[in-house]
Amino acid sequence: MEYRSLGRTGVPVSVLCLGCMNFGAQTPEDESIQIIHYALDQGVNFVDTANVYSRGISEQVVGKALKGRRDQVVLATKVHGRMADDNVLAEGNNRRHIIEQCEASLKRLQTDHIDLYQLHRPQSDMPIDETLRAMDDLIRAGKVRYVGTSSFAAWQVMESLWAAKELGLNRFVTEQPPYHLLDRSIERELIPMAQTYGIGILPWSPLARGFLSGKYKRGEAIPGDSRLARDGSNNNTLFQKRTQKHFSDLAYGVLDVVEALAEEKGCTPAQVAMAWLIRQPGVTSPIVGPRTMAHFEDNLGAVNVEITDADRARLDEASTPEEAIVSYYNGRMMDFKPAQYRW
Repeated sequence: MEYRSLGRTGVPVSVLCLGCMNFGAQTPEDESIQIIHYALDQGVNFVDTANVYSRGISEQVVGKALKGRRDQVVLATKVHGRMADDNVLAEGNNRRHIIEQCEASLKRLQTDHIDLYQLHRPQSDMPIDETLRAMDDLIRAGKVRYVGTSSFAAWQVMESLWAAKELGLNRFVTEQPPYHLLDRSIERELIPMAQTYGIGILPWSPLARGFLSGKYKRGEAIPGDSRLARDGSNNNTLFQKRTQKHFSDLAYGVLDVVEALAEEKGCTPAQVAMAWLIRQPGVTSPIVGPRTMAHFEDNLGAVNVEITDADRARLDEASTPEEAIVSYYNGRMMDFKPAQYRW
């Protein structure tokens, strides 16, 4: 297993991060624990979950799995989403919610500290200093080691770095953006910014909701239990439009190249797509989200797949650098609400 520094922290993390969104929900608890133990045995030392994954169940499963092995893991979780349907106080990036949910996550994870505590989404109508001060207090209290973000625009990360410097607060060290061969938007601004300021990039959805694994075929019905099927049935218009674009000629054109490379290399399409991402400039550790042990074993195989310059050129021809065939990253900015008073 290869290891890289988590941003500028110097903490070594595996080039694949085990994402635990399915654990305790789509993946039964016993199989979830088996996958986590297998990951640790294979040298994966980076585990990522969130409080909203099955409303705390994922964190509970991770906590059980890490008993006796906590010191082998860089443990990451997230805060932001609503944790109770009938309580408007149970969400957001405000001090009250962050501190309350950190305490709850610590209990579910059965640990006294979180290595990487991340804002699951930006909240543009809240001044960033409110959020940073709460995160800084958690670090000073010893409950959190480092802090990061997820799905932040480059300007939002930069604003946070400026505010942290102005106020003498601990700064964010990582960002989790969506990044894969169907959406390369972050190459335009976010990646260069991250490389300049020492921000670790932890891509989520590296296989574009499973599309790049080759499981969806032209002209065939979408499997009812798949992630894209669930997105397509969602009332959210953004999810529905995104799902439709996955099945465009452009998207299948990228998949054709991925599948051709996989055949040439004697590996799976998912391994080609993942191997390409692992070797992209600025990337620290893509987050894989397996539903089964077979999925995870396939993900692990990507570490040993070589992507040559010629391979990259073929993929660039089908998947234009800095552009998006299916918008994951820019779609996150559609609900932007400027704060009346940022400072």
